[in-house]
Amino acid sequence: MSLVFRALLVFLIFGAAAEAAEKTDPLPRFASLRADTVNLRTGPGSRYPIEWVYRKKGYPVEIIAERDQWRQVRDWQGTEGWVQQRMVTGIRNVVINKGAQRTMRADAAANASPIAKLDPGVIAKLVECRDTFCRIQIQNGKDEIKGWLARGDLWGVYPNEVIH
Repeated sequence: MSLVFRALLVFLIFGAAAEAAEKTDPLPRFASLRADTVNLRTGPGSRYPIEWVYRKKGYPVEIIAERDQWRQVRDWQGTEGWVQQRMVTGIRNVVINKGAQRTMRADAAANASPIAKLDPGVIAKLVECRDTFCRIQIQNGKDEIKGWLARGDLWGVYPNEVIH
């Protein structure tokens, strides 16, 4: 075999392996937007019209389908569409659910000391989840606030998902 042919063969094998590995990620799964501006399209390709433009890096989305280099996503308000694969990252963020303000607590217990009141729509970094509580981190200007919130108060984590 020629050197060029061998190199091409190795490239094809590793390329196929990388694509196969990517396809093994479970669906649905949560992710976050990688950039400050991400186009949400009506279909899986740049020829489809832009339906919405997200303007928040770290905005959490749920990946519900994959097609080549495109990911169909859903946000916490139920909006669905397609984004390029390179525009999402596995970093886990969550959104405070719709409804009333939620109380962030010092520990993973309903009677733990309150730390902060959080409005619906606030985005937080997901740190860990234990049983019915998740530890989150919020950036408030230059300050970081870490605390616990009931899992049901968050969009971006599944009911029985373990996060360490």
